[in-house]
Amino acid sequence: MAYDLEEQEQLDELKAWWKANGKWVTNVLVGALVAFAAYQGWHTYQSKQSNEASTEFQALQVVGEKDLKAIQAKSAVLMDKYSSTPYAARAAILAAKANYQAKEVKSAKAQLEWAAKNATESSVSAIATLQLANILAEEKDYEGALKLLDHTHDAGFDGLFSDLKGDVLLALGKKAEAKSAYEYALTKLESSGKYRALTQQKLDALG
Repeated sequence: MAYDLEEQEQLDELKAWWKANGKWVTNVLVGALVAFAAYQGWHTYQSKQSNEASTEFQALQVVGEKDLKAIQAKSAVLMDKYSSTPYAARAAILAAKANYQAKEVKSAKAQLEWAAKNATESSVSAIATLQLANILAEEKDYEGALKLLDHTHDAGFDGLFSDLKGDVLLALGKKAEAKSAYEYALTKLESSGKYRALTQQKLDALG
């Protein structure tokens, strides 16, 4: 097929451009395809992990509360094999509750620490932190509890964090600071919630 002069010049320019840039363009295209394939593979893997973790977590939820060994075993699987899913930290909190009720406080604390650090959901991390701070307060490790309560957390838990902080400060004999903590908690707790009424009672008791 014959080309006129202008078409031939355009072809020559295209050939020259491809000769100069073809390798770079090919590398970019190959890189993009590899990245897309990797993304698709990772997405598929994550979806598979999430589905498997969901099944494991459902199995954990139906275990009897007093079957400590089963709870520990199933939660360990989720924390070990599915740590990148939301179910792992939820499982850790369930296991911590069972351990605490069984007087295995050290294990409960370890699981709550893990959940607070590894949870993919900010609300779950906040719950774990609150529960751990409460245990430390029960052990009279007030400074440790306050340190935890000062950590950055989900804003939706501000009221509960401040309420517990008030309890710890009161235990330390810091009534003025405790009062301030309770007052702040009242501004964050739901007006119709049961926690608000309890916080109000604590504040009223301080006069």
